[in-house]
Amino acid sequence: MASQRRLATMATVLTISLLAAACGSDESSSDTAGGGDKPFDGKTVTILSSIRDVEADRLEAAWADFEAETGIDIKHEGSATFEDDIKLRTEGGDSPDLAFVPQPGLLATLVSGGKVVPLTNLQADVEANDIAGWVAFGSVDGKFYAPPFGANIKSLVWYSPVAFKDAGYEIPTTWQAMLDLSQQIVDDGGTPWCVGAESGGATGWVLTDWVEDFVLRTGGPDVYDQWVAHEIPFNDPAIVTAVDAVGQIVKNDDFVVGGAESIPSTSFQESPLGLLDSSCFMHRQANFIGNQFPEGTTKGPDGQVNAFYLPVVNEGDPKVMLGGGELITAFSDKPEVEAVAKYLTGAEYANNRLAAGNWLTPNKKADISLVTDPLEQTFAQLLADSDVFRFDGSDLMPGPVGAGSFWSEMVEWVVGNKSTAEALDEIESSWP
Repeated sequence: MASQRRLATMATVLTISLLAAACGSDESSSDTAGGGDKPFDGKTVTILSSIRDVEADRLEAAWADFEAETGIDIKHEGSATFEDDIKLRTEGGDSPDLAFVPQPGLLATLVSGGKVVPLTNLQADVEANDIAGWVAFGSVDGKFYAPPFGANIKSLVWYSPVAFKDAGYEIPTTWQAMLDLSQQIVDDGGTPWCVGAESGGATGWVLTDWVEDFVLRTGGPDVYDQWVAHEIPFNDPAIVTAVDAVGQIVKNDDFVVGGAESIPSTSFQESPLGLLDSSCFMHRQANFIGNQFPEGTTKGPDGQVNAFYLPVVNEGDPKVMLGGGELITAFSDKPEVEAVAKYLTGAEYANNRLAAGNWLTPNKKADISLVTDPLEQTFAQLLADSDVFRFDGSDLMPGPVGAGSFWSEMVEWVVGNKSTAEALDEIESSWP
């Protein structure tokens, strides 16, 4: 495997060398000559993202070989207030070279500001290597800007297999069965759910994910697409139905650790840790939350934590899967920046990162056999078995809504400051 990776890295470096040579500048020539076989020796590429903590350590370790081969020093900065920071920095002339943008809607907002450099040279790579649809996610007004980085699936419920076994609980397969299970846990003296939506300047996104999952389940994919495209209003009866369904859990103080009012002040990273001490029995969150459990936590059917598919409304309904990912967005047209972007959207980086665990990729050329963890194998299989896949709706909406009013109004709604109708009316009025 090591020799295969070395060959892959050499191929990447050859491509990068040709890219540098094509630029034809004296600076590029002297840098390459000075660095021997390192085409960008001494160059630095900065990256801003929302990725922090253990997940950030793993992504940085995965590109270490590339840095050594090319001479590029990749400096990554993870921010808890990424959405605010990237807007402020681009508007203030302090853009990073690259950013991992988790919302196509936010990408469109950044493009409208005139600061994004389109990575059009990488469109063919995405078309050839990635799951269908990612070219559209990275395009604005028909022009391609940003290739994909990682992917995730969100229609999951984390739980403790030991706690379920000890209490005699079964995995629910319908929405009503999940409500019934939640009430049974309360009747048995427990608290069914841990829910945390605090995320700095992005506080509230956890709740919008809940809503999106239930628009898919109660309204179906056609309604979901119409909603995301604003072909139906945000306060359409179908969306009211979905939000009220979510409220059956998150607004029920008996169902949530700390009650509904605690949700906006409970960190989304810390919230699932209640599964380890039986503070709660279930936690709805994407696959990436596995990175937040302490080192040594065992995962899978026989582990301390496992995950099951968030049930559909009725047995036999299509298996709808909510997901998302990041888009590699450039703010500099330097050749070393495009070289890093090309590497990060390719199979070599994907393989390095897959081997580290708790990550999924839309790159079809990646070696899925590197996924050895049984829980992550489950995630990969759930993604493959989905009848319907939809990108996170708030990520597709215009930035002022998807990364703005939708988040903030769901916070007001969950703590009881606004009714469902009031919150959805406010979001509708904010649509640009």
